[in-house]
Amino acid sequence: MTDLARTDPPRTGLGAFADVLRRPGVGSVTAIGMAARIPATAVGVTLTLHTVLTLGYGFGAAGLVAAAVPTGMAIGAPLLGSLIDRRGLRPVVALTVAAGVAFWSVAPGLGYAGLLGAAFVAGVLTLPVFSLVRQVIAAVVPAGQRRPAFALDSMSVELSYMTGPAIGSLLTVSLGSAVTMRVVGAGFVLAGIALWWLNPPVRADGERPTSRPPVRDWLSRPLVGALLAVAAAVIAIIGTEVAFIAALTGSGQAWAIAVVNAVWCVASLLGGFAYGAARRGAPLPLLLVVLGVATLPVALAWSWWSLLFLLLPAGLLTAPTLAAGSDAVGELAPDAVRGMVTGLQGSAATIGIALANPLSGFLVDAASPAVAILACGSVAVLVAGAAALLMQPGRVRPSR
Repeated sequence: MTDLARTDPPRTGLGAFADVLRRPGVGSVTAIGMAARIPATAVGVTLTLHTVLTLGYGFGAAGLVAAAVPTGMAIGAPLLGSLIDRRGLRPVVALTVAAGVAFWSVAPGLGYAGLLGAAFVAGVLTLPVFSLVRQVIAAVVPAGQRRPAFALDSMSVELSYMTGPAIGSLLTVSLGSAVTMRVVGAGFVLAGIALWWLNPPVRADGERPTSRPPVRDWLSRPLVGALLAVAAAVIAIIGTEVAFIAALTGSGQAWAIAVVNAVWCVASLLGGFAYGAARRGAPLPLLLVVLGVATLPVALAWSWWSLLFLLLPAGLLTAPTLAAGSDAVGELAPDAVRGMVTGLQGSAATIGIALANPLSGFLVDAASPAVAILACGSVAVLVAGAAALLMQPGRVRPSR
């Protein structure tokens, strides 16, 4: 087998991905992470349809329930990450699996108020699989090979979002929301059991650190800049999605939503592959500003097919920007608090989603989908400037 020591020069093209997947634990945790993300991405649509179709509430009330889980996850991800830093992976997996069994067993029988509160608590105690996969990658993959590793991770996220919501809605319509909720819960439990059995390393040396550095030593300006960039990228991506769904629905072309979204996701997959296979990467602020600028022309779309073509440049930059964010955070996270820092990255992404939905929705109602797209793209451009200042060379402290 090829020696993949840290001193070997990183390869490009398919060889870069092959080298990453040959590293112990990377292929298996990527596969399990992919499987765990499918039920995670199905939660929103499943809870929404359960609230509307089974409980008989409107979409506004359903939106609150669907938002309760990611809101809880934004709070719980860094806390659970810190617990992983202190106690290791298996105790956290055991805790989150037990919480998942409890929630998904009783959730179908709860009334609206009970479901709303329980969904928030379940979110806090949900295994932060998005952050955990990135933590494992940063721990076991040398710095020179992390770009293709995080590109692969971003591509798996795209595949999850392409399949999870579709599976959740299809099962709800065909089997009912109660059965679907239990299927989603079973997906979380099985993924947790697989992670407990695999027990991938979450630290570079595989040993528990003897001390935790003070917050001021690791919460650096470059890290703050990277977290802001992650949140801004998500605002541009999710805000654009909300706006083009509204545009297609309002113009009587709702049937094209799936087509446009699928092409957008495929473009992101291609961009992620090209980014991971390239000889050299691009700085996170540069990718973010280009993503923002590429988003602005989408506001000019006048039909579903024009929207599809105008979204392609932004789609090609989606996975690379998110992968660059993971790479930047991984570089800046000390081993002793890697779980906490990757949890904060997950929180930044969740906050971006929480801000993008109401921002884009309000602008769609108050003005137009085009204005919403311009605003969300502009957020990415403006934050890229601030992130570039915070992440200036010379400000980065070594991660260990």
